[in-house]
Amino acid sequence: MFPPRVVIAGTASGVGKTTIAVGLMAALQRAGERVAPYKVGPDYIDPSYHAVACGRPSHNLDPVLCGEDLVPPLFGSAVSGASVAVIEGVMGLYDGRAATPFGSTAHVSRLLAAPVVLVVDASSMSRSVAALVHGFATFEPGVRLAGVIVNRVASPRHEALVRSSLEETGVPVLGVLPRDDSLSTPSRHLGLVPADERIAAARATVDALSSMVSSCVDLEALLAVARSAPSMSAEPWRPEPIVGARRMVALAAGPAFTFRYAANVEMLRAGGADVVEFDPLVDDALPAGTDAVVIGGGFPELYADRLAANLPMLRSVRAVVAEGARVYAECAGLLYLAKTLEAHEMCGVVPTDVAMTKRLSLGYRDAVGVSDAVAGLRVTGHVHHRTASTPAVGKVPLWRLDGEPAGFATDNVLASYLHLHFAGAPAVPHWLLARGVDRV
Repeated sequence: MFPPRVVIAGTASGVGKTTIAVGLMAALQRAGERVAPYKVGPDYIDPSYHAVACGRPSHNLDPVLCGEDLVPPLFGSAVSGASVAVIEGVMGLYDGRAATPFGSTAHVSRLLAAPVVLVVDASSMSRSVAALVHGFATFEPGVRLAGVIVNRVASPRHEALVRSSLEETGVPVLGVLPRDDSLSTPSRHLGLVPADERIAAARATVDALSSMVSSCVDLEALLAVARSAPSMSAEPWRPEPIVGARRMVALAAGPAFTFRYAANVEMLRAGGADVVEFDPLVDDALPAGTDAVVIGGGFPELYADRLAANLPMLRSVRAVVAEGARVYAECAGLLYLAKTLEAHEMCGVVPTDVAMTKRLSLGYRDAVGVSDAVAGLRVTGHVHHRTASTPAVGKVPLWRLDGEPAGFATDNVLASYLHLHFAGAPAVPHWLLARGVDRV
């Protein structure tokens, strides 16, 4: 049976949704609740702050990447022991893929029968806040807007005007937060800086957000909203063991490689793998016995000089690939496996050179497998980068991405810019584990 649950949504990106969601998670934890955190959509960075606030991994719920049928099972698989679940939305409440409802925060709220609390940025508004909330409350049937948290209020008088106007909507005000730019989390060219890169500072930020939310939001009223969610259950998602020898999977970690879905790691372990993290910045070699490697996303461009300087690790990766170990790399992983990144020497496993660009590539992409490893496999992934590789595609592409060849593939290396959630692409971990090289 699902526990009490609530969705923290926004009217748009940038209204303070993550700040308030993280603060709520931490405040509820401090108040004695056991919070299961979740994130709607493909984002990696917000969940890193959720994990700091809750002391447990945050799981992504994305109908586009995984299919809507898997959303309740994925939710149920990560909620054990929780007294309440807090689900942070993505973008604006009704923003789905390509201007459709599919994959929106509202979509996920319906799939989980979860009430919604809307975060509204009241900057430069007073009574218009009520018109905005009224529109969100009535726009789409089946979405229950159960409360509002008003952010960035300028003064007590401004708060009074906003509260008075919201009385006309009948939507309860659960909290009002003052404008406080000191509580924002640092950002860079692809969004927020992951908590994993600045863990001490992240903890301090989360503590400050917890204190702010505790003083400005009615936590009991918010819990009452969560407890108003109807009874619901689903068979938890449980990936099946993969037939084949047990594998030692080396997983890239550390400040340069912070992007990973919690479910992806769980799927590798359930498949029979021993997953051991390594840090390409500081470790001298891959873990002993490595016969598969996963290098996910992150910001290697910020650490290119240090990655290039760690020659023992570069040699270790080259050697393991030459021995036939299976390697799966996406985005940052592609950059690390390339010949060069911003003119710094990398592993040289993938025959391409990578440089930063001004153009942001962002969004969902539909792909069909081209290489033998994934031939004919249809997946939906996500791209988010400001780099370009030359050449842009290998002699054997990995995918046809929105109809165009993309990525690099050999007998034992798959690398591209496409991020995948393994629950929506189980053939990839199956290739990685079941068909890897047997070691004596």
